[in-house]
Amino acid sequence: MNRYYRPDHSAERPIEIELIRSMIRGTITPKQQKQLDKLLPTNTVGPKDDFIIKRAGEWLLDKTPKTTAKQLFGDFWFEGELGILFADTNVGKSILAVQIGDSISRGERIGNFPMDVGQASVLYFDFELSSRQFIHRYNDHYYGDYRFNNNFLRAVLNPDATGAAKFGNYEDYINNALENTIINTKPAVLIIDNITCLRYGTHAATGALTLMRNLQQLKARYGLSILVLAHTPKRNAVRPINRNDLQGSKMLINFCDSAFAIGESQVASGARYLKQIKQRNTGEVHGASQVCLCRVVKPNNFLHFEFTGYANESDHLLKPTEQYRIRIENRVAELHAQGHSVRQIAAGVNISVTSAQRIVKRLWPVKAPLVDNANKA
Repeated sequence: MNRYYRPDHSAERPIEIELIRSMIRGTITPKQQKQLDKLLPTNTVGPKDDFIIKRAGEWLLDKTPKTTAKQLFGDFWFEGELGILFADTNVGKSILAVQIGDSISRGERIGNFPMDVGQASVLYFDFELSSRQFIHRYNDHYYGDYRFNNNFLRAVLNPDATGAAKFGNYEDYINNALENTIINTKPAVLIIDNITCLRYGTHAATGALTLMRNLQQLKARYGLSILVLAHTPKRNAVRPINRNDLQGSKMLINFCDSAFAIGESQVASGARYLKQIKQRNTGEVHGASQVCLCRVVKPNNFLHFEFTGYANESDHLLKPTEQYRIRIENRVAELHAQGHSVRQIAAGVNISVTSAQRIVKRLWPVKAPLVDNANKA
């Protein structure tokens, strides 16, 4: 056998192997490169690409570790989520948010709510409390100042800042300022108190969509877990809390990952409860049948929620008694006499338009006002 003979196995090799061998040797031709591009899936995506497109089967081959989502605050908020906490004014949103931030910064769970991320850095944007109000909540004459962990950063707007003049509108300015602060402080968790201070016009679908898109981009770009605080409009204390009680456009609830609310007990003075409204990483654990009961307490120098047990939400709602019914009807009669439309009456009494229409028809069966055609349109 000729010792210089080299058998040609190229015909036996798959075309993909031959193309890769040519690429490594640096002898690949433009035609071969096109063949290789067609045969091998590419996951290279640049900033100019609007979508990441792969075959459905290729998504299943993703080598990213598949781990169970870690809890930041029990089943209410998980790592990597954009969550919304909402409640009425003066119910304790900020108190609970600071307590959650403090918990994460220490790596210590709150009560019986699991928190398995360990210590993490927290950046809390506070658009609500003044320095004096913050000190009042976390200071005591006898115990002194509460010792926050150094992982917990609190940011407030600088009243002397001049950067807004460089932007066409406030929304662009505040979004840029938020991102710059995130880059400089490198937090793992971001808490924004509250959403209305971002001034995106969240009652309109376009404003709410822009806001949620920007927050989702920040979350993905910097690997953040984000909790945003929001208000509820004045609500009927007879009804259970639901996603429609979040103030603003439904885009807010549609595009967040999780949402939970603080309700105020109508039967136990000072009592509150937490209720899951939306969840993606878990099933419903704390829905209407098992809300978490709690109270706001300050035994020393830290104002916080103390969790006392579980209950059915219906046990803490206002009962539609005869006295309550008479009070509602009297108020409807008063607003009707003033010439208000049914929609205006419903908003003023905090009941549905259908309920207002029904009461008006019962009290004035002959000439009941109709819902405004303009508003209806």
